[in-house]
Amino acid sequence: GPSKGDIREKVWAHLESAGLAEFPRPVRGRIPNFKGSLQACGSIRELGAFSRAREVKVDPDKPLEGARLAALQARKTLLVPTPRLRTGLFNRIVPPPGATKEVLRICATSQGVRDYSVPVGLDGKARVDLVVVGSVAVSEKGKEKPCWRIGKGEGYADMEYAMMVSMGAVQEDTPVVTIVHDCQVIDIAEELLGDHDLTVDYILTPTRIIKTNCKRPKPQGIIWHKASGYEMLGKIPILKTLRYREKQMGKDVTLQDEHPCLANSTRAAELNKEMAENAQPQAATGSAQMGQPHVESDPLSPRLEGSGTITTVYVGNIPPSLRVSELKCALREFHVTPFRLNWQGAQHRAFLDYEDKVTAERAVSSLKGLSLGGNTLRVELARNQRNKG
Repeated sequence: GPSKGDIREKVWAHLESAGLAEFPRPVRGRIPNFKGSLQACGSIRELGAFSRAREVKVDPDKPLEGARLAALQARKTLLVPTPRLRTGLFNRIVPPPGATKEVLRICATSQGVRDYSVPVGLDGKARVDLVVVGSVAVSEKGKEKPCWRIGKGEGYADMEYAMMVSMGAVQEDTPVVTIVHDCQVIDIAEELLGDHDLTVDYILTPTRIIKTNCKRPKPQGIIWHKASGYEMLGKIPILKTLRYREKQMGKDVTLQDEHPCLANSTRAAELNKEMAENAQPQAATGSAQMGQPHVESDPLSPRLEGSGTITTVYVGNIPPSLRVSELKCALREFHVTPFRLNWQGAQHRAFLDYEDKVTAERAVSSLKGLSLGGNTLRVELARNQRNKG
């Protein structure tokens, strides 16, 4: 039978050839916009789940613009995922006071998402009552078959939902809606999809409202052993914070790259080598003491006599309640242990010393987006290092 990729290509090609595709074109590689998308989105107002919802999450795709507008017009809290989850999970759209219908229309567009939004962090206490996702294809129903959806192939909608579960933003009974053209409703073989794939409760098209009565449980959180390891953590920094929190709670957060069955693989060997290099003692001369004279200089690993070039990483926005032991624990977790940590908690900052710039830049990349104690840390090369660069 056809693969997921085959189904996507068939849908994209049909929308274009049948004259159903709308801006942005071509629709290939996208959640496709289609003729009648505003009409399909408008029918969301007929759902009791929408009427009852106070907080609605709608993906930023163009064909869902009408759903975002409907939420704003109904004075609901509208959350939109950040593009590719690079800077966090949600933005909350905040129209200006007294916004006219035209301003609300702008707020519902991609420009409005940029201009009228504020970020919502992991500690933002989001409580989503309705989830609206885009799809390339979706299956309507079948004998005991769940209502599957296929996205554009990058996995962000599935990951967004799993992250919402992990942060407690959605519950088991939170309804999921998708909005597509009638031609995108097709039969999808069950064997193509897995337990990380999201099912939907309602399908809205220009001509129909379909209640799927899906009984299959939705994903119960991030399935870490299926996550593509450090590559995904690098692409989605907020995942680092979620993974760290879940590990602190005692959950198994072993990544695909770290799975025991890969222990003898090349990648596992590379990871072990990297961890060993980060943990071994490093050499340095001179003093990296910075800031106030009374600070806690706390080596995380033994120092050796010798000489070398020190590169310092600045960690700011440290919350007053955070202890140095918690920061050290996070540094070990992300395998970016410095040879010296200069803790300045009273000034809400710390400085990490590394033996070279490459190691320091890896630490900046690894810690980017990390949230501790309710604050997203500011992590960058120390000012004197940036000036040298």
